[in-house]
Amino acid sequence: MVTALGCGLTSTEDEFSLDDLRYERAIIMTDADVDGAHIRTLLLTFFYRQLRPLIEQGYIYIALPPLFRVHKGQTEEYAWTEEDKQRIAREMEQDVRGTPSVQRYKGLGEMNPEQLWQTTMDPATRMTQQITIEDAAAADRIFSTLMGGSVEPRREFIERNAKYATIDL
Repeated sequence: MVTALGCGLTSTEDEFSLDDLRYERAIIMTDADVDGAHIRTLLLTFFYRQLRPLIEQGYIYIALPPLFRVHKGQTEEYAWTEEDKQRIAREMEQDVRGTPSVQRYKGLGEMNPEQLWQTTMDPATRMTQQITIEDAAAADRIFSTLMGGSVEPRREFIERNAKYATIDL
């Protein structure tokens, strides 16, 4: 990744140069589920610790792939949250007879190439979010809490957030 970006690492000041950056934006694309969020946190922590000027100058983005596809007849819509999925399904039930089908994407690999292009890769239709230094700092704090050498902050974090955990079946 460092070679592809072309600008070096900030930990080696004599090699890092924004002038050598090969892209006007780097987009982190991970699955829309909790595993993807974990990978995104790891990558944001890396960028924060080793390539912070890329974040500070607005070069780092995350792709926002949908979590659901709701389909009925010739109509299909994508949903990024459970609430969006339910709203779209209710609207489709009112407009046309029958029940809409819902596909949950457990990962980007479950999309066919056309769906992946339309929802996540096509610059005209994709959704992205520019990462701020605050976003990356929060990722770094979470990573340090969960992976650091001190057990007590990790236990407190898990106890505080366990109620939000769900199981994918």
